[in-house]
Amino acid sequence: MTASRTAIDDVYGQILARNPGEFEFHQAVREVFGSLDRVLERNPHYVQASILERICEPERQIIFRVPWVDDAGRVQINRGFRVQFNSALGPYKGGLRFHPSVLLGTVKFLGFEQIFKNSLTGMPIGGGKGGSDFDPKGKSDAEVMRFCQSFMTEAYRHLGEYTDVPAGDIGVGAREIGYLFGQYKRITNQYESGVLTGKGLTWGGSLVRTEATGYGAVYFTQHMLETRGRSFDGARVLVSGSGNVATYAIEKVHELGGVVVGASDSSGAVYDPDGIDVALLREVKEVRRDRIEQYVAERGGRAEFVGGATVWDLAGRGPVQVALPCATQNELGEAHARALVAAGVIAVAEGANMPTTPEAITVLREAGVLFGPGKAANAGGVATSALEMQQNASRDSWSFEHTEQRLAEIMASIHERCATTADEYGAPGDYVVGANIAGFVRAADAMLALGVI
Repeated sequence: MTASRTAIDDVYGQILARNPGEFEFHQAVREVFGSLDRVLERNPHYVQASILERICEPERQIIFRVPWVDDAGRVQINRGFRVQFNSALGPYKGGLRFHPSVLLGTVKFLGFEQIFKNSLTGMPIGGGKGGSDFDPKGKSDAEVMRFCQSFMTEAYRHLGEYTDVPAGDIGVGAREIGYLFGQYKRITNQYESGVLTGKGLTWGGSLVRTEATGYGAVYFTQHMLETRGRSFDGARVLVSGSGNVATYAIEKVHELGGVVVGASDSSGAVYDPDGIDVALLREVKEVRRDRIEQYVAERGGRAEFVGGATVWDLAGRGPVQVALPCATQNELGEAHARALVAAGVIAVAEGANMPTTPEAITVLREAGVLFGPGKAANAGGVATSALEMQQNASRDSWSFEHTEQRLAEIMASIHERCATTADEYGAPGDYVVGANIAGFVRAADAMLALGVI
């Protein structure tokens, strides 16, 4: 065993001991550490400066009570989190997730991933994440507003355009961002539009921000396909989820000539061999906040709803060239990866954060499938958030075309950075290695430059 691998294993053991029970965080650290031995062999000063230990320990972890009153007049209590993980490259940047599954370990895994994702964009933003175990589903607008106001009443003191800039994530869309921003403005008496991204277009938001993560994942996949002389033209595609990321990924795939034949939500999956109708899907899921089964009821034709299934259960329905997991962590497991390989999948790109299990990633990589990890493939959202911050700072507003062009350029640059780094470290075509190393080195060098802080 090399000295670098021994150092990595020692630090990983410390992380397991210091963060018991936080399995998603352990998984995220293990995935990054799996690529770093070759970096440490060339750069032993990272070990000497304890960069591994420092990059895995959040600079600040904030946990707070969120009391609010429901429509029946009952007091409800939720827990709020903000993990400010690493600010070596700039202010903490990362979304807020409102979902019953949110625990400290969830937020830490997301914040840790955000360090490398934000680093890969090449923009001056550090890594952070936050959220709550509050569930917006089934709540009235008034209940969501009261919760968001209570959340921000504590969170505001830790935020600022030069300190920490949250955005949306699962369960946090334009409605929630509006209520959060309104409370921040109310408390601080400042119209500090750069303190949150994902805002409405009439009050400091950016065009393309809504579409950015889905569009960016497709752009990244397109560049991967081009390395094999392929494109989306005529490709059959499966996309998990039906929220913001999935919807706009489907839209962009169709623009590029592909056909998305499957989508899903937590109730089941939709198979539509004629291609998902994006306008109808958006109406059902975004406007009416209905279950995806309603899509089939209104779509008719050959569309079919499979209750209790994931979209990956549809892999046996016919050939699949591209898969885009855009729902949630660890949704695509080993058995589904094997089914996708059998269906002829060429490329898999993560639109969500860590949606593919380690076992599934091994299956895909051993089968020669192009695999784009989330820290690279879904970085379009945070990149466009940084563009929103630029517009806020200059009191400017860019056109849709200009902003989308910037997004496309950033995703091309991320792909190039990952591919070049993988080549440099003896792993050509391995985007996991390329993304992990490129993201790590930029953040680590900044940490060294700033001293022991």
